Amino acid sequence: MKHIKNILAGIGLVVVVGSLVFAVQSDKVEKPAEVEVSDKNVAEGYKISAIEIPSDLNFAGEQVPLEDPEIMERVDREFLVNTYWQSNALLLMKRANKYFPIIEPILAKNGIPDDFKYLAVAESGLQNAVSHAGATGFWQIMKATGKEYGLEVNSNVDERYHIEKSTQVACDYIKKWKKRFGSWTLTAAAYNAGPGGIRKYMNIQKADDYYDLLLGEETGRYVFRIMAIKEIISNPDKYGFAVEKADFYNAVPTFSVEVDSAVASWADFAKLYEINYKVLKRHNPWLREPHLNNTSGKKYVVEIPNKGYYRNSGTGQ
Repeated sequence: MKHIKNILAGIGLVVVVGSLVFAVQSDKVEKPAEVEVSDKNVAEGYKISAIEIPSDLNFAGEQVPLEDPEIMERVDREFLVNTYWQSNALLLMKRANKYFPIIEPILAKNGIPDDFKYLAVAESGLQNAVSHAGATGFWQIMKATGKEYGLEVNSNVDERYHIEKSTQVACDYIKKWKKRFGSWTLTAAAYNAGPGGIRKYMNIQKADDYYDLLLGEETGRYVFRIMAIKEIISNPDKYGFAVEKADFYNAVPTFSVEVDSAVASWADFAKLYEINYKVLKRHNPWLREPHLNNTSGKKYVVEIPNKGYYRNSGTGQ
């Protein structure tokens, strides 16, 4: 009996000691972790918060009816998605610094509101992208549309990849449908869904305002996304992006060379200017094959980068 009591006493002692050890260990685990996270938050200033929507939000001067709660929710969604997708927003800012100076004067020359440069951002991320439907380039132009508006599109040359020429086509397209729809918001929606699609929605729903139409998922978000991208890129500090001027991408200066005959090898052509084929293509992505047929003797303008901007680059200008 005494032996059993000793055993029970021993078990009790183990339980008490074990509880004390667990309590000490729990205290050690919880408190430092709490302090560490708190210190990190304070040190880095990191927080997740709601986004304050600008009260004067507009697209091409057309005010957004933020007093409508459904509209406000759709706007808020795009601000949250595009602000907190930080890596993408930062990339767009960097690319915008490189390409907006090319796009802006073409829009201005054609009387197109400057806000439409953000449409190109929404369409392609300022890359020579190709959609599953075959829409191509910064402005995502379809092959038939490109040809209709005067671009050369074939296996040898595809001017949908030519930023200046494709921007001009986008301007012509936008001007045409602004006359038809009357508002810049509906024109932007038509750029995304096609004018026929927008007309169909308008006729069925008997509405003539973008904000009154029930549209498909992509087009329904489209103009709101453009406005969110515009606001974030225009005011990076306001949305938590600490970006310095040195962080942005910059265009490499070039000079022009006219070509009015066939080119057997663009690689050999590039060597004449002491650059390589890759660099030549980077500045002339509309050249789609390693040679140029040019049986008609058409005059093309090829951009050559100034010397010193690429490794192993030679004389240039």
